[in-house]
Amino acid sequence: MAIDKKSGSGDTYVINKSLQKVAKGAGIVFIGLLVSLFFGLIGRLLIARYWTQSDYGVFSLAIAVLSMCMVISTLGLRQGASRSIAYSVGKAKYKGLPGIISASIWFSIIASILLGSILFLLSESIAEYIFHEPALIVPLRIFSVAVPFLTLINVVAAIFRGFGQIKPTVYFQSVLMSILFPIFLIGVIVFNLSFINVFYAYAISLVVTCILLIIYAIKQIPSLAIFSPKLITNSAAKELLFFSLPLLGTAMLVMIISWTDTLMLGSLKSSVDVGLYNAVLPLAQFISFPLGALLVVYMPAISGLYARGMTDEIKRNFSILTKWICLVTLPLFIVLFLFPEAILSLLFGPTYVFSADALRILSLGFIINNFLGPNGATLIAMGKSRFIMFASLATAILNIGLNIILIPPFGIEGAAIASVVSIVSINLMKCWKLYSLNGAQPLSKNLIKPTLVSLGLITIIHFISQNFLTIRIWMIPLFFILYYAIYILAILLTKSLDQEDLKMLTEIERKTGIKSTLIKRFLAKFL
Repeated sequence: MAIDKKSGSGDTYVINKSLQKVAKGAGIVFIGLLVSLFFGLIGRLLIARYWTQSDYGVFSLAIAVLSMCMVISTLGLRQGASRSIAYSVGKAKYKGLPGIISASIWFSIIASILLGSILFLLSESIAEYIFHEPALIVPLRIFSVAVPFLTLINVVAAIFRGFGQIKPTVYFQSVLMSILFPIFLIGVIVFNLSFINVFYAYAISLVVTCILLIIYAIKQIPSLAIFSPKLITNSAAKELLFFSLPLLGTAMLVMIISWTDTLMLGSLKSSVDVGLYNAVLPLAQFISFPLGALLVVYMPAISGLYARGMTDEIKRNFSILTKWICLVTLPLFIVLFLFPEAILSLLFGPTYVFSADALRILSLGFIINNFLGPNGATLIAMGKSRFIMFASLATAILNIGLNIILIPPFGIEGAAIASVVSIVSINLMKCWKLYSLNGAQPLSKNLIKPTLVSLGLITIIHFISQNFLTIRIWMIPLFFILYYAIYILAILLTKSLDQEDLKMLTEIERKTGIKSTLIKRFLAKFL
């Protein structure tokens, strides 16, 4: 589809259908991830409140190991299956789809069973010789059984995303799985069971989610023949594997980047430090969850555009969606950065206030990640999986080196600094590659102008409040609302709206039936 331009403006585009599709899907996923993060936080808060910091650290280490096993056993198919299916649909190559689906399922089943078995056999060595934490042995054995179930959840959801169906990801992977764990965890608390039952509760939530997702998937397909192992020998399946293996390398390296801080804190410090760090990490990750919601829908949609050669539309979508992500998350970053002590004390208790500086540092890294946009997903959609792998390798080496240097003297703050430097480095490399390929860049003038103005105003307000007010916990939500209002006001005063913003409001009006004529007329004055 050609991109129309508004008359009299060389850089203002009328919204295209792909952007509507991505925004609509991302909105659904956004709600799902919000529910997931909320109940995930509830689970973590229950563990932090009812057990010790050391216990919370053991749980965090076990989750890290389970996540690593899942990433490896998916063989890069979480991205590879979605991209390959979407690309085949975009090229109208439907004959290869059964092979892609069958290969994704069978390769991941075999790999996850093998890796789960290895984890079970090596659990004692991993717990005692790597983390020096004997209490981790039984949790790792419990989670080794859960590896195939978690792997299947991710791969089956990825297959659906390739066809543009995001409901399985939202309903099962995000919502159901995250709700079941706190429910089972409350049962552990009510019946006063031992801490080891926390891990059984988590594993059971994965098993139940996987079974229900498989039942749903079977009902959605016309014939079970699509799961035949014979299909994994066709050319489409082989092409999928060759494309996904670099993504496996990338996923493993990203996993190293994501979990090195936690794992090395466990190795170089103690489980208490792991517990403190993993109290602030999920809070900082809240800043990036809108970007995560976007990526679920964005990559398959961009793959379809790339298959049809729509480079200009890819560039525009990349820029506009980056602006929307920052609009949603910048005020949240500011609250976490300015008031970490109050937030940590409210959620986890006063003993976790010592993590405040780490929360500030991590929040800074995740907001920078948002400002640089969905660059990695765009490169994957364009088939640049090898570059992503090498960029991730360089970043992983940097991250490990920084953690070795910074954790012994600075503890969790050193781990946070290493994480931020790694996040910024890999994003800059991806942005450079993307710009060299098609000129796409995340930082439009309509993003930079309101950001600078709002940060200036918020700095003044914070200075006044710190010197003339006593900040109470109940004030934090008020500051959050105030900062959002300031950012929106800055967008209007700097005339940073795009035509796509108004067109998306029209789409929301059409879907909800809520009239917004007066709002659109008002906003049109600020274009």
